[in-house]
Parts: sequence; structure tokens; C-alpha cells
Amino acid sequence: MNDNYFGSLFRRRIVFVIIIGFFAICSVQLFNMQILQQPTYSEKSDENSVKPIYQLAPRGIFYDRNHKVLVGNKPSFTLRITPSTYDKKLTPYLEAILGMSPGYIDRILKLNESYSKFIPRKIAKDVSFKVIAWYEENSSKLPGVDYVMETQRDYSFGVTGAHMFGYTKEIPLEVFQRRKGEYDIGDEIGFGGIEKTYEDYLRGEKGIKYMLVDAKQKTIGRYKAGEEDQATIKGDDLTLTIDKDAQEVAEEEFKDKRGAVVALDPSTGEVLAFLSAPQYNLEDFAKVTSNEVWRELNNNPDRPMFNRASMSTFAPGSTFKMISAIAGLEEGIIDTNFKVNCGGGYQFGDRYFKCLHVHGTVDVETSIEKSCNTFYYTLVNKLGLDTWSKYAKKFGFGTKTKIDIPEESSGIVPSTEYYNRVYGKNGWTKGFVISLGIGQGELNVTPLQLAQYAALFANYGKSARPHFLKSYMDTQTNKRYDVKPQYYDIGISRKSFDIVRRAMYLVVNGAGTATNIKLPDIAIAGKTGTAQNPHGKDHAIFVGFAPYDNPKIAIAVIVENAGFGSTVAAPIARDIIKAYLQKDKKEEPKDLAALPVVKEANIEH
Repeated sequence: MNDNYFGSLFRRRIVFVIIIGFFAICSVQLFNMQILQQPTYSEKSDENSVKPIYQLAPRGIFYDRNHKVLVGNKPSFTLRITPSTYDKKLTPYLEAILGMSPGYIDRILKLNESYSKFIPRKIAKDVSFKVIAWYEENSSKLPGVDYVMETQRDYSFGVTGAHMFGYTKEIPLEVFQRRKGEYDIGDEIGFGGIEKTYEDYLRGEKGIKYMLVDAKQKTIGRYKAGEEDQATIKGDDLTLTIDKDAQEVAEEEFKDKRGAVVALDPSTGEVLAFLSAPQYNLEDFAKVTSNEVWRELNNNPDRPMFNRASMSTFAPGSTFKMISAIAGLEEGIIDTNFKVNCGGGYQFGDRYFKCLHVHGTVDVETSIEKSCNTFYYTLVNKLGLDTWSKYAKKFGFGTKTKIDIPEESSGIVPSTEYYNRVYGKNGWTKGFVISLGIGQGELNVTPLQLAQYAALFANYGKSARPHFLKSYMDTQTNKRYDVKPQYYDIGISRKSFDIVRRAMYLVVNGAGTATNIKLPDIAIAGKTGTAQNPHGKDHAIFVGFAPYDNPKIAIAVIVENAGFGSTVAAPIARDIIKAYLQKDKKEEPKDLAALPVVKEANIEH
């Protein structure tokens, strides 16, 4: 009896203690959650009703050297899909509204499926206001679909400049993984050209706008009246070295041609004009680039995406004769009294190398003016391969100029080591060297290198690394930073340069091969070339500078499969030179000159 009673009472007490303990724990936890942890849980509650909207910063604007806009920005609506909440049954309706082909949205989602399903995917840029109005009316029926207001590049300022400007596109996965923390999925990043090189200057800093939304994610107002919003910081504006007038003339001249133009300021290395033709339409890259556009560009036999100005390599033809002349003069192998008799060609062993004409007795000056091949067959044989190669490399051939865009080739300057590697020690003869004297054979150069070459003749062997950036505007400090040119001197005597420069003057202003471009008020010096092309009609080339006594522009023009340099390439160079020099440049634009300047900014690229 007593045991049963004890057992029953003991059990009741245990149950009582458990109940009391349970209520005590609940009370403590409720106190902790409602009093001590209230700010934290309130913040989490806010997160459920506050939607952060990230706003991309406008990219920096490109100006030319006279502060004319080259590339700007314009407002744009971008439609997005967030896969975690998106109903795929909506796809046919969205594609119909957007005018997309069936399957387009599925392809976009498939390409980006490795990213988190909670990250929005951009499916259409530059969406019309009509589409946005339709979305606003139907947003409650479109889960996982939204839009953001962005800016996109504006190319409506009269210059195409595709290969120098580059373009922007959504950051690829491999780049995103390398630069985590700097970019979010869906952000734009520079591809090619100046957009890529100066990406960190141009991109700015994103802003955040916090919006209150209801259970259906419909916007109902600003969170805390915008007090916690973060404003965007616009990217730095770049003042480029490009002269818009000269660039426009170059682009007009090459509308129906293939080839390249590079013009430099010979004393600073500033790029005044830069063209690769044919070009591609940068507007196609300002939006989501369709597969059709990519296919058309990649399948085009003219290769419009390829940067001919800095990546294509050509035999320079007769424009390279000045290298042999300088080498002969510097090495003491020839002087102004050295003469060669041109009877229409040059016999070397059992092979006869032809000249275009019978020039008779020719000295170094006349050999350039009249473009006598026989003189240079003779001279390069006297020089020898490696001496000739040494001087070609002094002028920057066979190596990259390190211009501030990523696309560049180094070209080829043959040497004994090169021929031994390619043909074997017994696989080539001295006859290989003869053609090099007139810029043919295995020699390959880029239009950019030829422009640098012309600049060195203009400025007596002293110049600076070619570059596009003249200055940039720091948008946070409102200060302008000028870029310091990287100068160099190739170490050739002024006496040798005087002889060859005089001959280049006579090419245009004497009885030379380019007298058709002589101008009454601008003294142009230059050299024509016609480069042999085993795949079709020869390429037309011209290199030169002006004005002769105080050079302000050096230029190289190559027109593919066009014939003679004198009749095709030289007139284009003349017109670009005129566009640059024949205008009033006495006064720097006031809006640029008035800005505070910090001199000689160091730019790494």
C-alpha cells in the first residue's frame, strides 16, 4: 500500500518538475527572442519585405583629344529571369512579347545553369517601353520575371572604331571565378580594345536601392525613404589621343575596302587614327548578342572581328628599303657617293632578280625616290643577313609595340637563327636574303609597326610607345590625370636620318613614286610600297609623315588586294593628314582646359 502510494507520488513530482522546466525554458526563449534578439529578428523580417535592387554604374565616356564624344551611354531597360521562382510555362508568352525565336530563353537559362538559381539572368537588353508597360500591368502573374534600369553604350557619335574601342558583355563564368568579390553574375565587363585594357577605370561602382515589396513581390514604396540607399559611382571618363576628324576620314575611305590605317604623333606616340577594315557594328554588342549575329561575323570570309591594324602581318614591300639604307649608312658600307648601275635587275648566282624599271646610275637618295630594287638587292647582299636584321629590330620590327590594347602581333624579322630553325642549316642559301632588301620574303610586319617606323623617321629615331590614353578624369576627385609617354631613342645618327628623310621628301615632292599626293601647303614625306600577295592581287602600302620640317603626324596605310601603293594607299594617307593638320588647333577646349590637372599619371596596361 505504502509502496504504491510512494510510487504514485514520485511519478507525480517528476511530471510536475518536467512541466515547470518546460515552461521555464519556453519563457526564457521567448524573452530572448522578443526582447534580447528583437533587433536581429526585426532585421530578418525586414529582409522578407525589403528588396535590394542593384544599379550598375554608368561606364566612363570616351572623348577624343579635342574633347569630342566618341563613345557615350544611354538609358536602357533589361528584362531578367530568376530561375528559383520562374514558371517555365511563361516562356512562350515572353518570347512572343520580346519577338524572340522559340527556345531562346531556354538556351539562355541552360548556358547559365551553373550559377545559383537565385541569381537573375539577363534575357533581353534595351527592351522597349511598350514591353516594360506590359510587364507592369502583368507583374503579379509573372513570378521570377523583373527588369532593371541600366545604361548601355551609345555609339551614335559618328565614329565606329570597333577594333580600338572593343565592347562590353556579360562576364563569363571563368572570368567571374577569377574576380570573385569584384563582380556579380550578370555584370558587364570590357572585352577587347580600350574597354578591356581600362576596365578598372571605366566600370565605376554599383549602387543599391532598397524597395518595399508585398507578399507577391510587388513594389509598394522606398525602404526608409531611401536613407540606406547607396548611390552609384560613375566610371572614369577617358580622353583618348584619337583625333575624331582624322578617324572619320579614315573610316569613310575604307567603307568598301579591306586593310588598315594607323596614324601617330611622332613625338609622343599618341594614336591619332586607328582603323581595321572591314569593321563590325558595336551596336550588336550593346544588347544581348544573338547567335545569328555571331554566326554571321564568324563565317564572314573578310573576318571583320580580326584586328588588322595591330594583328595582321604583311610583307612591307618597298617601304622597307629605308631600313637597308640606314643600315648601310650607319655601318659605313655606303655613303652619298655610293652608286649602283640599274640595268633592270640583279644577277645572283643562277637567279635574276628583276627591277621595275631600268634606272641607270642610282645613289642612295635616288634609290628611295625612284624605288630602285636593284640598288637594294646589291646593298642587302653587302650588309649580310644579321646586320640587316639588327637594324630592322632597332626600328621595332619583330617585337610588339606594347600598345595599350590587348590584340597585337610581333611579326617576323628573319635572321640566321630563324632560317636555321625553320629550314635547317643546310636548307637555305644567301639567295633568301636578296628578297629581304625590298621588303619581301619571310619578313612580316604589322600596320602598327609601320606607323611606328614612320614616326621614327619623322622624329630622328626618338619617339614614345604608341598609346590611346591621353588622360582620365577621376570622377570622385574631379581631377584630370595626364598620361606620361614612355619615350625611347633607337640610337641612329642624325646624319643618316637626314639623307633618308630627304629622299622620302623627294618621293612626294620631287620626281618620285608619290608625286600625285603633293600638297601646296603641307610638305609630306613618305614611301610607297606594293607587297606581293601569293593569294591574289598585291597589297598597296604607304608610310609617311608631315609636315616635313616639323612633323605632327606619321602614318601607315595598307589596302589589301588593291595594287600599287602610289595610286591607292598614298591618296588615303594624304586625306587623313589633311584632316588632321588643316584645322584650327590653337586653343584647347575650355571645358577640358579648365579642369584641374595632376601631371604624369603612371598607367600600367
